[in-house]
Amino acid sequence: AKDYELRQYETAKWVSTVIRGETQKEAMRQGFWKLFRYIQGKNDKEIKIDMTVPVTCLIKSGCADFKISFFVPFEHQDSPPQPTDPDVFLEERKAVAIFVRSFGGFASPEKYAEEAEVLARILRNRGQPFHEDFFYTAGYDSPFKLFNRHNEVWYFKK
Repeated sequence: AKDYELRQYETAKWVSTVIRGETQKEAMRQGFWKLFRYIQGKNDKEIKIDMTVPVTCLIKSGCADFKISFFVPFEHQDSPPQPTDPDVFLEERKAVAIFVRSFGGFASPEKYAEEAEVLARILRNRGQPFHEDFFYTAGYDSPFKLFNRHNEVWYFKK
């Protein structure tokens, strides 16, 4: 469809942290820096890991916790270094089909919520079953990239 796509993701490891009781914007900032320190060597092997995209944020309906995650690069998928920060953890996300809506510009929490609502409405109208109680935001660009930015919202297919 022109207004969304359905992607199949394989099982993969992500490094994550949960930020509680902050705004989404502040949670993203805090979470990003915790994860960035992990890839800069705050791990049991004290090795630097390449930055990957996307940076995701799990948004749950009626919940003030935000889980921010970086994809673990392919060369570290089998044996990623363990985080040394107790707030940072590795997780394995199982293979899943995801409905994705892409959009440009600088994404704010309001813009992500608006795009997620548009995607949810489209999926409902087309009779596509999906998990409506949560969605992920996915950002692909550094804050310094000014043009041709790429952002996404993800709903998991039921």
